[in-house]
Amino acid sequence: MGKTLAEKILSEKSGTNAKAGDIVIAKVDLAFAQDTTGPLTVRQFQSSGMGKLANASRTVLFIDHAAPSPNANLANDHITLRDFARHNGCILSEAGDGVCHQIVQEAYARPGDVVVGADSHTVTAGGLGAFATGMGSSDVAVAMGLGKNWFRVPETFKIEVNGEFQKGVGAKDLILHLIGMIGADGATYKSLEFHGSAIKKMDMSGRFTIANMAVEAGAKVGLFASDETTKKFLKSAGRGNDYTALEADADAVYEKTIKIDAAKLEPTVSKPHTVDNTALAKELKGIKLQQVVIGTCTNGRLEDLAVAVSILKGKKAAKTIRLIIAPASRRVMLTAIDKGYIKALVEAGAMILPVGCGPCMGLHQGVLGDGEVCLSTANRNFQGRMGNPKGFIYLSSPATAAASALKGEIIDPREVM
Repeated sequence: MGKTLAEKILSEKSGTNAKAGDIVIAKVDLAFAQDTTGPLTVRQFQSSGMGKLANASRTVLFIDHAAPSPNANLANDHITLRDFARHNGCILSEAGDGVCHQIVQEAYARPGDVVVGADSHTVTAGGLGAFATGMGSSDVAVAMGLGKNWFRVPETFKIEVNGEFQKGVGAKDLILHLIGMIGADGATYKSLEFHGSAIKKMDMSGRFTIANMAVEAGAKVGLFASDETTKKFLKSAGRGNDYTALEADADAVYEKTIKIDAAKLEPTVSKPHTVDNTALAKELKGIKLQQVVIGTCTNGRLEDLAVAVSILKGKKAAKTIRLIIAPASRRVMLTAIDKGYIKALVEAGAMILPVGCGPCMGLHQGVLGDGEVCLSTANRNFQGRMGNPKGFIYLSSPATAAASALKGEIIDPREVM
């Protein structure tokens, strides 16, 4: 019997014939935490008695969620992470380097790796063909100390996407559509494995967007095959030696198969206050906005900024909204400057935040006022997510966000493209 990607990776890393439902102890190739979860991870590690990191060069602490720090308490948490990294020899990703999930896929994750992070959107690296999943701070501390952890091998849903996307429709619309279809708990502890002609032609940015939001349907991982597109991405990042071809077996057994026709998808939006509360953008036309955010670990990549520029260049955002741009990493920011994207966005009326998570968590700049409405390219719109439980968050693609910024209200981006 053939294996799914999840079964194949966990078999390799556990040295067993792993199949769905099994409990395995698998090698962890990369363990990380960020500045909201990292201090607890560090304290749990220190109290465990393990003493030494199993692999310091593959243990990373990120300062990205509150970067630069907006208050003394968070600044002290940052000191904790810096001190731990210095004393234990692990890697510290400083404020200004970028979002952990972006940097993990830029610099660390490899096809076939097991990656654990003290953050639910660790699943982003599944776009590279890594079994990447979020864990609690205590579990990540164990992985840091032992270099391994236990996993239940998830059952797998095969998501088969064929056909051509319409203009103005892309990966974010696909994953929002899927979450709306199966629900926020529709894939609890499952692996979502993506296949089909539309997936094979999708660039890595799109794959990362989809993998990032797999957890919003409850999934343990979101996985893509490692193919020529993966190889080109790693080579362009100077990591060609990290490439390994990896795909599910042709006779792999799936719990469920969901087929989607890319040509039938339209720009899709999640309405407050759950990600699976979806509607077509055209159905929400006229909802007034006070803020638009383009960025975060979901859509803060260069390709996302390019889409925004293609819509906003030479035009002005509506005076009634605040347009906020948060590039996902230093590399993204520098390349966007070189390509003229930042200039075009600023001229269109945007404010550029330091690279990092931006307003997504509501920890510093971009907090909503009472009753204000924001359209964001982030991955969550829970009540209070952006720092104020009296705010309202809609989620969309960069195209829908940029187009809506022009009008000051939610619109279908095809109206202006």
